[in-house]
Amino acid sequence: MTHPTSVTSARTRRSEDELRAIAAEGAARFAGGGSEAAAEVLAWAAEHFGDKLAVACSMAGDTVVVDLAATALPGVDVLFLDTGYHFAETLGTRAALQAVRNVNIVDVVPERTVAEQDSLYGKDLFARDPGSCCQMRKVEPLDGSLEGYEAWVTGLRREDNVLRADAALVEWDERHRMVKINPVAPWSFDELLDHAESHQVPVNPLLADGYPSIGCKPCTRPVAEGEDPRAGRWAGLGKTECGIHL
Repeated sequence: MTHPTSVTSARTRRSEDELRAIAAEGAARFAGGGSEAAAEVLAWAAEHFGDKLAVACSMAGDTVVVDLAATALPGVDVLFLDTGYHFAETLGTRAALQAVRNVNIVDVVPERTVAEQDSLYGKDLFARDPGSCCQMRKVEPLDGSLEGYEAWVTGLRREDNVLRADAALVEWDERHRMVKINPVAPWSFDELLDHAESHQVPVNPLLADGYPSIGCKPCTRPVAEGEDPRAGRWAGLGKTECGIHL
């Protein structure tokens, strides 16, 4: 296990003005890019950021993004939020991906274990206050792990929900003050699965079992036919995002 702040503490970032300029260049270059632009945008990212580029992966269908990034930058850091609440299938996908791709998977862990969190806030905080649970187990650990990197790669796709409908291939991440790269933003769910099959990329087996969007086990249910792909996340709790991309 790696504490989120230990991975990047020795890295020195370029100035915000320099990074903003690179983000603007990339946004202009790849504006309007379709599914075919994914490999090109990651080659561009590898050239501009090198080892200051990280991929965030939930070990669902976004393992395809890791495959694309590893082709452009072998040995790339892959940040996996090990919340302590994952499905066994998610942890199995992490192990399978590490075995077949040249990547450095970094387990980003929260400050407290599940047992410690239960002791402080009461058991099953996710059922009473999912926002606080996500903040402590996802948002804050990722924030710490991104320090020192200049750019991060995500698996955001525009078809996920209305909040992601305008995701660009390259954009400035105001919250983290860094470049954000969404190479599969234009892709459909079927395109993800087709790429995984043709390139032998491990994906979470739950994707084929009614889970198009996979998070922590207590907060994820299967989705019925015709439902929104993210309807199974925090169902009945009035919540649609963990907070990472807000």
